Amino acid sequence: MAEKKDGILETVKTIFWALLIAGVFRTLFFQPFFIPTGSMKDTLLIGDFVFVNKMAYGYSRYSCPFAMCPVPGRVMGSEPERGDIVVFRHPTLNTDYVKRVIGLPGDRIQMQEGLLYINGEVAPQEPDGTFEEVFERQGSFGTAPKCSNGSVGEGAICSKEKAVETLPNGHTHSVLNVRDYPGFPDNTDVYTVPEEHFFFMGDNRDNSTDSRVDQRAGGVGMVPYEYLLGRVDRVMFSSAGKRLVYFWTWRSDRFFKKVE
Repeated sequence: MAEKKDGILETVKTIFWALLIAGVFRTLFFQPFFIPTGSMKDTLLIGDFVFVNKMAYGYSRYSCPFAMCPVPGRVMGSEPERGDIVVFRHPTLNTDYVKRVIGLPGDRIQMQEGLLYINGEVAPQEPDGTFEEVFERQGSFGTAPKCSNGSVGEGAICSKEKAVETLPNGHTHSVLNVRDYPGFPDNTDVYTVPEEHFFFMGDNRDNSTDSRVDQRAGGVGMVPYEYLLGRVDRVMFSSAGKRLVYFWTWRSDRFFKKVE
């Protein structure tokens, strides 16, 4: 009987230490994150599995689960660069989002006719063909993609115009455009990014809830520095299915894929 109790105690200790080590690793180094929506297509797809590099920008209280890190402001931090793909905590919804850094503190950001302007200068877009996908309900939210080739039926090909956008620091990335939708405006006022804040946008410009819309109107607004969790550098695994066990839906061409 004593041996059995000792065995149970050792098992409990093993589980405890395993959970503690996993928690420390997740808090200090890399946090797993599944891409739940299509706001970053075609850079990140629904079902991509990434690790968030939490060392990239240092640590704040939001680096810990339930915002429990006893950290004032941010420590050991460096600011993100324009063009970085970042996971951050929504300032009011307590939900993690993934978007691209577009505006740095002090920048003036505006959209005109679907083109991005930073400090009065356009970020040029070079046409790059089309992005095609099957029109179907996608991911755990069951959202349907928006198509530039009109209303297509279930199982048909949904197309979007694709372009390569160049930011002022020379960073290039793919963006998708369909048409101007309410909530995802192609024309905006000029936004001035406050100190210690950042302006984020999704690459799928007509299907991304981001800094173009204020938090009070259901958007993201300007995101304070302390809400940044880390940088996304690479897709580790990808699945187009609703469950990981559906191996026939795995996207092997995206395994360990570096993202820009």
